[in-house]
Amino acid sequence: MKLEAPSDLEFAALVSSKICHDVIGPVGAIYNGLEILDEDDDPEAKSYALDVIRNVTEQASARLQFARFAFGAAGSAGAQIDLTMAEQISRGYLGSGKHTLVWNGPAGHMAKDYVKLLLNLLSAAVTALPRGGTLTVSILGTLEQPTFEIRCAGKTARPPQYLTDIVAGTTDGELHAMNIQAYYTWRLAASTGMRIEILQDDDDIILAVKP
Repeated sequence: MKLEAPSDLEFAALVSSKICHDVIGPVGAIYNGLEILDEDDDPEAKSYALDVIRNVTEQASARLQFARFAFGAAGSAGAQIDLTMAEQISRGYLGSGKHTLVWNGPAGHMAKDYVKLLLNLLSAAVTALPRGGTLTVSILGTLEQPTFEIRCAGKTARPPQYLTDIVAGTTDGELHAMNIQAYYTWRLAASTGMRIEILQDDDDIILAVKP
């Protein structure tokens, strides 16, 4: 079934829903931790609640920072983004969980749409490793005309479902909060004159973006 392009209002609503979905979990955990502090006088319970609040506050902040650069304007039209900052945002987004990031790229500034494309590609790459693993980001070419490659290595690595379907044109024709980021990534690639390839190399999955 052919994918129906959403209206601008529908597109904005779906992206907003995706961002809310990503941050509502940690924000809810912060509220629960505050309730424990208010209602439980046990020192151990209070210490546990504070640890939870610290951890999920950091997580919520990292996700919002990621969303600001991956979806937001992050500066005026034609803005350049420091790749060192892009790496820091990526590391914060992954946190200290089951995914390890290896970043191979030059220092310098790159046009914001390229950086947005890379960040969204990284988010898709995370879904290729449901049990965790190593994500190796390689920024090739030049800062003015880059190409990107993310190698996903880990147990049960698999093509990222939503991005794979949209790139292949096999999606069911409906966009929703779960696949809107993949669609957004595909649109970003097209707007920068790039195309996305999803390849398999032995047990690894490779997400590549090139002209």
